[in-house]
Amino acid sequence: MFTNDKRQEERSGKYGTSRLQYLQELVNQFQNTADEETKEKIVANLANFAYDPYNYSFLRQLNVLELFLDCITEPNEKLVEFGIGGVCNSCVDPANAAIITQCGGIPLVIQCLSSPVRNTVNYALGALYYLCNKSTREQILKPEVIDVIERYAAAQTVNATAEELTEI
Repeated sequence: MFTNDKRQEERSGKYGTSRLQYLQELVNQFQNTADEETKEKIVANLANFAYDPYNYSFLRQLNVLELFLDCITEPNEKLVEFGIGGVCNSCVDPANAAIITQCGGIPLVIQCLSSPVRNTVNYALGALYYLCNKSTREQILKPEVIDVIERYAAAQTVNATAEELTEI
């Protein structure tokens, strides 16, 4: 269920933590921990918040979209999975999609198509769908990207494609 101000107040109480404050605390925790498992949990939590339009302005304000993109560049497959999940959940919003694009997110999303993790590939496909518009079409619909997508669809499993696909 999507949130609005009234529902948020009902859930957190009149004197509860605001959504912005709660998300800021998550970002601070992420930035201040070196523990990979903690980072994974925080990014997964942030990615879950990214599906709700109520949170979009907060995510932009706190640079969470950039945090998701940074996670995509990590060697930790869980961080990549949750980072691309956050991108996928948030890029349906044109303002979020613009930030992701301006921050060089399209090549990062395309790289996720070569992941051995099924969720990562599925999130990348969803993100590319929402990021594709007149200004990004040429960058996304390159022949080599279409080829990877077609081979993924033909193989129908990530395990088969991990061996078959070459990295872009």
